[in-house]
Amino acid sequence: MILKPDWLRVKAPQWERVGNVKEILRDLALNTVCEEASCPNIGECFNAGTATFLIMGPACTRACPYCDIDFEKKPKPLDPTEPTRLAEAVRRMKLNHVVITSVNRDDLPDGGASQFVRCIAAIRTISPHTTIEVLIPDLCGNWEALELILQAKPEVLNHNTETVPRLYRRVRPQGNYDRTLELLKRASYGRASLTRQLAPAVYTKSGIMVGLGETDEEIRQVMQDLRAVDCDILTIGQYLQPTQKHLKVDQFIHPDQFAAWKSFGEELGFLQVVSSPLTRSSYHAEQVRELMERYPRG
Repeated sequence: MILKPDWLRVKAPQWERVGNVKEILRDLALNTVCEEASCPNIGECFNAGTATFLIMGPACTRACPYCDIDFEKKPKPLDPTEPTRLAEAVRRMKLNHVVITSVNRDDLPDGGASQFVRCIAAIRTISPHTTIEVLIPDLCGNWEALELILQAKPEVLNHNTETVPRLYRRVRPQGNYDRTLELLKRASYGRASLTRQLAPAVYTKSGIMVGLGETDEEIRQVMQDLRAVDCDILTIGQYLQPTQKHLKVDQFIHPDQFAAWKSFGEELGFLQVVSSPLTRSSYHAEQVRELMERYPRG
């Protein structure tokens, strides 16, 4: 077993603030990816009063060996009250920026796109000044479902690449690298005139986890592939093994390497690269508001 290095140790959270966020989540019967996926930043984010909401869950129809979210072949039907409860949580937490993600729902014809749309609409009604980021699954390549989400006009559309193509079969067996790139391409403001019509201000985002046996050259190629489809924002973080039954960490990447990837990404033209051992898809996601002011669209 590889020992976790010092740079991956996180400070103990202030449980009074964490408890306040948890109380809101329990009261409204909401799930967060922070808890379900055992995120190492949960203390920092809950202390700051932020959370990444997990809709249509907490069970997933895929069983990716790196992920700590429960697998369920036939999950429960969608809850029609979930969008309203989510919007109420945004109001109570006074969020300026909210991230909504979901489990994979391959059992649904639209992959859950309509529930994303309902959640966006509910938040717009109760908290119109809150910017919205959606971290969506690949929708099994249902591009009409993707259009539904874009029509709801989230400020950020995020879909994670997760790993390099060579490792997809082992890490993300039900995913498809080319399909991920195609989704981001179709959602990109710079690529598709249809996207400019549906969501003229959308920013696209993707994330990679490292430490699973990929090479520096492979990571750089993925970064180039993402820029080739005009992905705007990139996150790169260290994979951490949630439990003994999950994929093992191959290597703990030094912070200097993360800094090198950040510099390379900025040279490629990403509007923002967040790259560090503890970076996760929605870590410091609220910074996108600054990015929107710096690179306005509309």
